[in-house]
Amino acid sequence: MIEPFPIHIPAAELAALRARLAGTRLPDRETVPDAGQGLELDHLTALLKAWDAHDWPALEERWNAIGHFRAELDGLHIAFWHVRSPEPDAIPLILTHGWPGSVLEFESLIGPLTDPVAHGGSAADAFHLVVPALPGFGFSERPTETGWHPGRTARAWAELMSALGYRRFVAHGGDWGAFVSTELARLEPERVLALHLTMPIASPLPEDRASADATEAAKIQQRDTFLYGAGTHAIVQGARPQTLGYSLVDSPAGLAAWLGERLNAFADTRPEAGGGVPLSRQVDNIALYWFTQTGASSVRWYWDAQRWTPNTAEAQNLQSVDVPTYCTLFPGEPYPVLRRWAERRYRNILSWNEIDRGGHFAGWEQPEILLCEIRDAFRSARTTLRG
Repeated sequence: MIEPFPIHIPAAELAALRARLAGTRLPDRETVPDAGQGLELDHLTALLKAWDAHDWPALEERWNAIGHFRAELDGLHIAFWHVRSPEPDAIPLILTHGWPGSVLEFESLIGPLTDPVAHGGSAADAFHLVVPALPGFGFSERPTETGWHPGRTARAWAELMSALGYRRFVAHGGDWGAFVSTELARLEPERVLALHLTMPIASPLPEDRASADATEAAKIQQRDTFLYGAGTHAIVQGARPQTLGYSLVDSPAGLAAWLGERLNAFADTRPEAGGGVPLSRQVDNIALYWFTQTGASSVRWYWDAQRWTPNTAEAQNLQSVDVPTYCTLFPGEPYPVLRRWAERRYRNILSWNEIDRGGHFAGWEQPEILLCEIRDAFRSARTTLRG
């Protein structure tokens, strides 16, 4: 059953957060500058100051104005935004986020995607939007059993789209959302008309490494650095999520530091690129994790996913996707993918667009670019749907 699910955090919880922020104990300053030892003290201090001044009730008002619902899917209550377009020819689109993000990554896109005319666009580019929170994220229920990985989540998303009356639709995702959207297209090729990704899930084979030119070698090095060095969050969260989870649920400063470091490190923070994720958006996102107590359940996602996800490029390539696929690549993405790797898995890539600015959080960093890329990608799908 689908039911409205307005959100509201009691005043007592807001006051308790203020008290915790006021009593924060911080460590000494780092002895190696420029994030050599992790998030710098000055950065965290600025983040906590912004959080102390954060207006959560204003975020609640924006959130509830969108149209928030909850449905039981495979035994778990999933929270989602659902906004139908006023345009009669709109097509359904499901957007899936990842970690350390949330559905808030797509907040500013909802109006332009559902009502393009009101935002200077064309009625021909309208979508009915479904934006679910991953299991254990946001206001979705926190799983109490193992097994909520991208594959199971994709099946739940298919069930959700059916419950909403959408037989055929298009899908977009980045980070874990790319895993879920890829799996959704693989499992439901007759229903998913097209797929748009900002982080295609594909890996180099040994022969790719052996034959790489200078440009490709640099991308491989960037990817390896992320996976085996800078991406230690994935190692920790995949191995000991419960231990880490205690500090993420109990300490506002601990949560802000863990999420804030990644919100900064995964973004394109160059001044000419806009400086990364705005501080106000970072605080919105961190506050959401705090009030929903999803610090532990969200990192546990890595534990489940790493026990499901194929660990080799060869295994990934066996899970091929044949639906029309459109990829937008941002230079600040810490998990770079080359087209020739992706083409082995995504057998029908129709567009591969490499942008000159932006990072992992396109909806926050470069929303106008992401909006245009989504519109461009799915125009051809409209003809198929109407046919």
